Amino acid sequence: MKLIDNINSLLGDELKNGLLPGAKLKIAASCFSIYAYESLKQQLEQVDELEFIFTAPTFVEEEAVDKLKKEKREFHIPDEGKERAFFGSEFEIQLKNKLTQKAIARECADWIRRKAKFRSNTTDAPMQSFAVAVSSQQTTLYQTLQGFTAVDLGYEKGNAISNVMFAIEEPSFTKEFISLFDQVWQNQGMVADVTERIVHYMSTVYQENPPEQIYFQLLYNLFNEFLEDINEDVLPNDKTGYRDSLIWQKLFNYQRDAATGIINKLETYNGCILADSVGLGKTFTALAVVKYYELRNKSVLVLCPKKLAENWTNYNSNFTTNPFVKDRFNFDVLCHTDLQRTKGESLGMSLSRVNWGNYDLVVIDESHNFRNNQAYKEKETRYQTLMNKVIRSGVKTKVLMLSATPVNNKFSDLKNQLALAYEGDSATLHKQLDTHLGIDEIFKRAQKAFNNWAELEPEQRTATALLTALDFDFFRLLDSVTIARSRRHIQTFYDTKDIGRFPTRNKPLSFQPPLTQHAGVIGFNEIFDQLSGLRLAVYAPVSYILPSRMAKYEAMYDTNVHGGKSRLRQADREKALQRLMTINLLKRLESSVHAFRLTLQGLRRLLQEALNNIAAFNRNGLDKGLDEGRLLVAERDWDLEDEGAFDELEDAFSTGGKIKINLADMDIVSWERHLNDDLHIIDGLLTEMAKVTPQQDAKLAHLKNLLQQKWQNPINPGNRKVLLFTAFADTADYLYEQLAPLCQQHRLHLGKVTGSSAAKSTVGKGYDFQSLLTLFSPRSKEKAHILPNESAELDLLIGTDCISEGQNLQDCDYLVNYDIHWNPVRIIQRFGRVDRIGSLNECIQLVNYWPDISLDEYINLKERVENRMVISDLTSTGDDNVLTAQANDVAYRKEQLKRLQEEVIDLEDVKTGISITDLGLNEFRMDLLNYLETHPDITHLPNGLHTVVAADPERGLIPGVIFALRNRHAGVNIDQQNRLHPYYLIYMADNGDVAINHLQAKPLLDRIRAACKGKESADEVICQRFNQATQDGRKMAHYSALLDQAIHAMVAVKEQSDIDSLFSGGPTTALKNEIAGLDQFELINFIVVQG
Repeated sequence: MKLIDNINSLLGDELKNGLLPGAKLKIAASCFSIYAYESLKQQLEQVDELEFIFTAPTFVEEEAVDKLKKEKREFHIPDEGKERAFFGSEFEIQLKNKLTQKAIARECADWIRRKAKFRSNTTDAPMQSFAVAVSSQQTTLYQTLQGFTAVDLGYEKGNAISNVMFAIEEPSFTKEFISLFDQVWQNQGMVADVTERIVHYMSTVYQENPPEQIYFQLLYNLFNEFLEDINEDVLPNDKTGYRDSLIWQKLFNYQRDAATGIINKLETYNGCILADSVGLGKTFTALAVVKYYELRNKSVLVLCPKKLAENWTNYNSNFTTNPFVKDRFNFDVLCHTDLQRTKGESLGMSLSRVNWGNYDLVVIDESHNFRNNQAYKEKETRYQTLMNKVIRSGVKTKVLMLSATPVNNKFSDLKNQLALAYEGDSATLHKQLDTHLGIDEIFKRAQKAFNNWAELEPEQRTATALLTALDFDFFRLLDSVTIARSRRHIQTFYDTKDIGRFPTRNKPLSFQPPLTQHAGVIGFNEIFDQLSGLRLAVYAPVSYILPSRMAKYEAMYDTNVHGGKSRLRQADREKALQRLMTINLLKRLESSVHAFRLTLQGLRRLLQEALNNIAAFNRNGLDKGLDEGRLLVAERDWDLEDEGAFDELEDAFSTGGKIKINLADMDIVSWERHLNDDLHIIDGLLTEMAKVTPQQDAKLAHLKNLLQQKWQNPINPGNRKVLLFTAFADTADYLYEQLAPLCQQHRLHLGKVTGSSAAKSTVGKGYDFQSLLTLFSPRSKEKAHILPNESAELDLLIGTDCISEGQNLQDCDYLVNYDIHWNPVRIIQRFGRVDRIGSLNECIQLVNYWPDISLDEYINLKERVENRMVISDLTSTGDDNVLTAQANDVAYRKEQLKRLQEEVIDLEDVKTGISITDLGLNEFRMDLLNYLETHPDITHLPNGLHTVVAADPERGLIPGVIFALRNRHAGVNIDQQNRLHPYYLIYMADNGDVAINHLQAKPLLDRIRAACKGKESADEVICQRFNQATQDGRKMAHYSALLDQAIHAMVAVKEQSDIDSLFSGGPTTALKNEIAGLDQFELINFIVVQG
């Protein structure tokens, strides 16, 4: 008997000496590893045969599962440790990380076919582990053997305190054990042959693996916890038949992914924000979700801005213009502003009888309009009304929010929208998400990170810099409750063969015609100087109240806000109105002389009325009192950022009834003087503007030439369609009137939709809003189906921003902005009507008309108007509206507008800073769910597999290798920032540089998806090239070295983030566990990107 302690004497060495040519080897052990085979390859090649019994059930058929259990869609990882150990136990990590597994597996499988038989214990009864080497010269028993691995042979370190065994040559012992082994081997009731199954299992390692299989094996590892949480309740129920609906059939693949993800999020968290970029069809995606809930007999409400109501009512009405009439949608549609109305009608519904608390699902279009404003004068804001009246009361309400810009530059915007989903109780969501920090704290930190980022120099202020500054919990939160993809993402990472592509964007055309060619008319700058001289005293009567009488009015009209901590003065509201009026005058001057003239005339009437009242008071003491509510009547055609601003303005001037000011309480001498000064300026401007007749209007003349050129030389063969946008209905009316004769001359039809007046066209027949859009874009709006008997089409459509969102007008290839909107986002939204995936146009053209001044002057002018006074925020918070560093940053804004002159930019590039697109991991989870339905065996694949794909620099795939690793010490998140912990992905370039580090989970998964998804078989040419370079996987030193460098790179990133965390607020990561090196990581799989 000989003692083998696996320290001074090793079992492996003993077997090398003891396995003589022609010997028979019998082993009963818990597992078998190819690395044990490799260590003894020479000796095993000489043996006559190996008989191996797995001491516990391994590689045996799973017992029949209870049918009921099977029908429940549950995904679990079975305990396959013993089977996976075939390719290296957890203590053979060092060997696995040499990446030679493929070559060893191929040689081992070949040897097994020739020399080995494997059987497995099929009973629950345990069996002793031992090995017997039988030869003509000697027979040796080795006991007690745990497994047949490199650790058991003594070549690798395990976790056992001791690994002592005995080599016994005593015949009485050896015969006893051989007899025991043979009895079990022959007993078919106890063991089953698993040799074939093992060989097949091994072939998964050395055959060429399809890229798709490796992608899904990776996803299975990353998201198996998600699968454990999934049950029938939170996945769309196919039995509803939602996949058979017409709307579902119309969706593109990426929209279906979004719809499935939204339903999952609504069922799990009660809320979701869909923030896909402009032109990706959010309306259709939302309609598919609505249909799903309607099929489950739920009642649905769509809340939208007034200007977009037509978009939605078209789908729930029995109209010929409704493409989904067969789906019989029956959701209700109401406007954001209806929430606070208690009487009257809206879109055919009596507001006094609406049962607001009875909706199971509320879809909020343009949800960014709901910001949590403080109430004033005990009056609820619209946000609070929505929360109390719709969401908290009555049945449990799910909330789907649609917005292309859910975040502006305050994360509180996003927080307030999300609060609608968790009914304002953030603890509920915190519990579900299991985040380290509370929801409020997550947002506070995110805001702090953003503010620091906003102070960086423009060239350092990149999206990557912001993403690095935001923490893990923030991404986790976003991932759970938002779906946001950019068009770039869809183009790069989705197969769009069936859909078509986005059209090519031509470089924008920018024109700066003067106001007029008339020599005697003042220019833009001079007009602005005169406008700057306006006091607009008519809008600020409170400022002229005598000090002795002020207290009376303050008591009546000033408002406590922030629980009485501060006061919002009526004087502040008036200043806000003065500022809005100045901006409006300037915007209307930019738009058209006609719109500007109408506003001046309205202002003049208001001034005249006030002066007449003063004159009457002076004459006979008649004091009618001044009704401030009248001030808003002068202007009926505003262009405000969102429709809520105007309602808030109206609210501000009707606090507690109309504001009445007695002339006797005012310094009417000063007021009269200032009113006269304003009147003098306005009369002068009106005289100047009277000289600019339509014949003298240089911008109009330029537009007519532009249209004729486009019609004579279309940019796509035969396409003469032009979409003409303006911010103001008055400008649209003017253009319709002036362009109608030109269209008639070219035998083309012209239409106009403004939202504030009835739709109008030269086709006649009284067509409504939707019908005109159908005539303008017959293919995308399915005219053949909707208006089959109308032969006419519109070629020129003039519209305001009532059609800048939620419309697909992609038949058109030419969009003209007759005035440049001050918010670049609006320009991109307008262009999104024609810049859409699936367009048949090869290219599309954007044309912008700018004021006749240099860009520097234009930006400075905007700055002067916007910063003219730091006013109290109109949202009545009483906070000073100090514009953020970014909005105030002239250089930043100038850069955006300059780019707009040179190129069409994407929304995510122009948003002042925060873009939440492309951060979520939802589509990967949905990919996995769909795949598992048809490929349940993905769960049995061994780790360490690889696939080879071709490099594709356009998709970000440069030659190198992407490693997927698992940190074996799952409690250690090495930098508290890896979203996939304990899994780590890292992309190493062939030259040893880190192409994408492990903190950028989303970009890494995007590239893996692009490289692998849909590729169901390996690329033979690429694989052959790789196999030649590595001698069929034997020479993997280059890739093994890259893996080593990858681990070191992760350590370096950790050290850098440790240093950063020491000098920033919040907890530091510097004192947390270190990464010791390779042996802490297990390789899940790797993808070679072959150049």
